[in-house]
Amino acid sequence: MNITLKPIDESNFIDCFNLQLGDGQDKFVSHPIRSLAQAYVYRDQCQPFGVYADDTMIGYVMVIYDYDEEAYNIWHMMIDKAYQGRGYGKAAMQQALSYIATKPFGSSNHISLTCAPDNKAAYGLYKGLGFTESGRSDEDEVELELYLK
Repeated sequence: MNITLKPIDESNFIDCFNLQLGDGQDKFVSHPIRSLAQAYVYRDQCQPFGVYADDTMIGYVMVIYDYDEEAYNIWHMMIDKAYQGRGYGKAAMQQALSYIATKPFGSSNHISLTCAPDNKAAYGLYKGLGFTESGRSDEDEVELELYLK
């Protein structure tokens, strides 16, 4: 299956609204509806994406640039419950990292995200992609960071 990222726009935002989190996952990640509201507020420094397997939206991720910290952030990464456990999250993250490498908002090589340590699947995914703990936290989540080469 070919995994790609496509910007959320008027042609696909309803598909994004229909994505479903797995049981208990709402404590780890916000539904894309909330994220899209944030994307509107931060529209000059972020890009929300649908994660596609061929022509089907199977997930969501948002890339945002923090001009104060000069760093990219990955927010609200999620794969629909019907498509989890197939490696799509890893493929989507690799696509997001490739997008960030193009420096769409700023020249930083620093990428951060937050993750609840008890979200074992996501934590393992991020660590497997090279993210390390920064030593900072945000409420019940730890910050993980990666520096692009």
